[in-house]
Parts: sequence; structure tokens; C-alpha cells
Amino acid sequence: MCRACVSPVLNHPSLFESPVAFTPLGAVTPNRRGFMALSTAALLGAGLPAVGGGSARAATSDGSIDTIFKGGNIIPIVGPASAEAIAVSGGKIVKLGAASDIMSMATAKTQVIDLQGRTLLPGLIDPHNHTVLSSIYLELLTDVGYLKNKTREDLIANLKLLVSITPEGSWVLASNFDNLLQGGDLSRDELDKISSTTPIFVWYTNGHDACVNSPALKAAGITEDIGELPGGGHFGRGPDGKLNGLVYEEAALLKTIKPGLPTITPAIAISAVNKFVAACAAAGNTLLHEPGTLKADWIAPFMKLAAQAPLRTSASLMYEDMKGYDDYRKYGVGAKATQLPDTLFTLYGVKLIGDGSNQTETGAQTKPYLNSTSSGKPNFDAAAMKEMVANVKAAGLPSLIHCNGDLAIDIALDALEGAYAGSTELGINRIEHATMARQDQIDRMKKLNVEPSFLMNHVTLYGAAYRDQIFGPERANFMDPAGACDKAGLRFTLHTDSPCSPIGPLRLVKTAVTRLCQIDNSVIGADQAVSVQRALEAITIDAARQVGQPDRLGSLEAGKEADFTILEDNPFTVDPAKIDTIKVSETWVAGDKKFG
Repeated sequence: MCRACVSPVLNHPSLFESPVAFTPLGAVTPNRRGFMALSTAALLGAGLPAVGGGSARAATSDGSIDTIFKGGNIIPIVGPASAEAIAVSGGKIVKLGAASDIMSMATAKTQVIDLQGRTLLPGLIDPHNHTVLSSIYLELLTDVGYLKNKTREDLIANLKLLVSITPEGSWVLASNFDNLLQGGDLSRDELDKISSTTPIFVWYTNGHDACVNSPALKAAGITEDIGELPGGGHFGRGPDGKLNGLVYEEAALLKTIKPGLPTITPAIAISAVNKFVAACAAAGNTLLHEPGTLKADWIAPFMKLAAQAPLRTSASLMYEDMKGYDDYRKYGVGAKATQLPDTLFTLYGVKLIGDGSNQTETGAQTKPYLNSTSSGKPNFDAAAMKEMVANVKAAGLPSLIHCNGDLAIDIALDALEGAYAGSTELGINRIEHATMARQDQIDRMKKLNVEPSFLMNHVTLYGAAYRDQIFGPERANFMDPAGACDKAGLRFTLHTDSPCSPIGPLRLVKTAVTRLCQIDNSVIGADQAVSVQRALEAITIDAARQVGQPDRLGSLEAGKEADFTILEDNPFTVDPAKIDTIKVSETWVAGDKKFG
């Protein structure tokens, strides 16, 4: 489950009829090009100010303290369990400790902030969040997902409404359909009954799949004799052997969506990104890492946007695009994130996509899915994955490999062992999602110094479906096995994979601690629960390490950046089932308040 896998579809160069320059503010009409790529190009070139002003403030010239926080629960995450006060100067932490010691550093210029019993944590980090993609996707496609349409009847009624208001010659483009929570797969026949003339494209929330009607197939030139496309893209077929409207993986999604792209203005695109990052800051995030969404030629203009954002941004490039690092090697690449000048934007690692989604049974497993003979299949065989990972290592970069199924994890770990042999000299190699990791794979990751990042919202949204429909109880209870990692001493992180699941780091903490599935209030794999401390580490210090910035972020220590998330209540003392309801009071980045 990873909509980074959607991003290559929308960013794909074949969607360009000619090179597209960054354009001035004004209407932009897609030229058979992905709306994501076009809108981002418009966004990044449209009236943004020169780079600068987004980095941490210069240290106060006389060495005085800018800000002191006291009067609440100050939780460093690393080192002492708590502190009474913390001092900040020039966007960095100067000291934390007893209130009397910290207050002795105050001058007439110092701003003293009384936390009034609130809880101050290191800034919360989402290490796998598709920032630009989420912004545009959520702004410009119609959300028909579970939160909007709890029943199949509501979904069909709203798709009919969309058809009724869609101009002739245009497509209905819908997003976030959830096959597990909204009544099973859609079909060509079902969508044909909604409209036999208007093309309909419904993107699944897992990002790997879609369903279309007959007019969409016709408009895209997809005929009954189409076979598998390079890279694993393919089209579903019914018992009669005819196309059933289901579309799987990048190459097939790309071919299908081309004719249906909307008109986008840069103003809409800029507004979309601004709204999204503001929402993430309000949810408590101070850094978002975007794995594989940004193209290399967008880095320079994105720096302008990043300089204004209310939080830090970070990105990795896709394997096919990793030569884009060449222009930035002068700033350093590898274990330490590439800090681009005069901005809060960094680069780290290379993204590869090993398989599909467990929700649509395209994740690559070693055993068949429940009540099925299918076990999915990897996007690349072992030889191809080894070659790609070796190339990433040769480029001096760490690898971030999307793997939902345990077979995909086997293939990825073989490739990582062959290339890096357990070394972290070039940075932390990550398994993205690692949803169905086995115990032996956790032990192997520990041995190879490879770390997983779990999409913990899988448990709260799909735990019951994994148990009852997809894997059965035994395998489902070991999904997103944070507890097993903790017992093995293997560090891990938690992420939202937005727009695949809702933003909000506190929901990840609550689910990691309780393992509650919100669909039926059942507990999925109680022995995989972790402590509040461990869950918070997964979105602070461990997340900082997994994006190449443990020396700067993730804990409250002297010399680190003054990135804080301030909560109205203490996650260590509230009912664990209510951690996600704690109100975020403020977020601070580089010593400046960005939300609150």
C-alpha cells in the first residue's frame, strides 16, 4: 500500500508530448500529461519568491537566549525522562534542565513561554508521506472513499451524481475507493451501468489499482487482446476471459489515465500544497519525507516552496531518476541527508518498488492469500532487484524498498545483503511498509542493519479485513510486527503514506500501542503492541535517523534544531485508546512557531 507507486504514474515522462518548462502563473492545459506532473511544474514555477529565509534563524548576535519554555511536561525522548525547562537561541536548543538553571540564562530580550501543563516533545516526523502528491490528489480528484460513502449504495449514487454534472467529453476521475471497506472490487459492468457514455476512472486507495468502464477503455485504446505491459502492468479479466475493468500497476494505470486528465491552474496547485502542509503542521508534524514523488528536475524549484513551508520537507528520488542527485553531490550524499542551501528541504536515499498491495492481493507473498491460489507476484525478479540495489549502492546512496508481501521482503533483503553487506556507511537502508514481515526476516534485518517503516494505519483500518478476508487470523496477527521488532532490538518507524491513509502522527502512536481496529473495535495481534515511549521514538529519533538527520532532529538535546510539537495533554498519562484525540497546541520549527 503505497501511493508513491501512484506517483510514478502521474509523473511518468511518457505523459509529456514535449518538454514542459516551469510556467508563469496562469491557466495550464494538460497535453496528455499526468495532472500531478503538470500541476507540480506549474506550482513550482508560479510566482514563488527567491530561495531564502526558510532556514534556521541566525544565532542572536550577543549570544542571548531567544526563547525559554517551562511550566509543563518536557519530554526529551533520548536521555533523561523529562526536563523542567528548555532554552533556545538562533533556532537551536541551547540547554535543558532544571527551571532555575534555565531561567538564569534569560535576558530582557528572552521570550518566556509558560506551557501551563502542556507537553512539549521533539517535532514529530512522518518518514513516508507523499506531500505534493497528497496535495494535488486530494484537491483535484473527487474523494469517494469510505469516510464519504460508508455503503456501496452511497458510492454508486454519488458516482451517478458525478456523471450527471460532468461535461460531455470529460471523464469522471474519482479517488480513495476502498475495496475492503466498500463492498469488494468494482467491475466494468458495474460502472457501465452508471454510464455507458462517460468514461469513469476510480482509483483505489491502495494506489496500485483502479477500475474503469467501457468508455474509458475505448478512450484509452485498450482492446481485448492487450497483454501484460512492461514492469508488471496488466488488466483484469473475468471468468469469460474478457476485460473486467480492473487495472493493475503503474504501466497499465498510466496507459489508462492518459486521456482523462483535467485542466489545472498553478493557483489551484499552490493552494493545494499550502493547505496540505498547513494541515500536517496542525496535526503535529514538523517534517515530512516524500519517498519517490518528486522528480529530479523539480528539486530546484521545490526549494522555493520549501523555504515558505510551515515544516521541514525531505525527499528521495525514484531509482529511474537517481542521476538527479548528480547536481547536488557538492552538498554531500549518503548517510547524512543532503541539506540544500537556504531552505528546510533535504534529500535522502533512492526509492524502489518491490510489489503491490495486500488489500488487492498484489503484494508478493510466499504463501497464497486466504481462500485463494494466488500469492501475488513481485514487480522485479531477484536478479533485477539485485542489479538495481547494487547500482544505488554504487551511487553512494541508501535504498528504500517498498515491500508489502514477505516474498518481496525476501527479494529485497537478498539484494541489500549482496550490495551493502550490513554496512550503514551510506545510511540506513529501509524496507517501506514491511507489512507481512516474518520473524526470520526481522532477525535478518537486525543482522543486516536494515530497518522497517510500518504503515500502522493498516492495523486500524484493515486489521479485521486482513484477519477475515485476506490472510486469516494467524498471519494477520503478525501484520506490521512492531512488537517483534522491539523484542529483537530492531529499530523501526511509523508513517501514514498519505494519501493512502489519513495524516496525523498521534493516530499511529495510538494504534501501535493498542493494536485496535476501528472497523470492529477488535485487537489485532496484541503481542505486537509496543509502549508509548517506543511508539514516540518511532516518530521522532528513529524517524530522524531514517531520513539521515539524527544529529539534528528527533530528540531534545543541546545543539539540535529547535523543532517542537506541543500537546494539550500527555500521551504517557492519557488512556492509550485516546492518544489520537490529544489536541496539538503548537508546532515550532527551527525556533519559530509555525502553528498554534
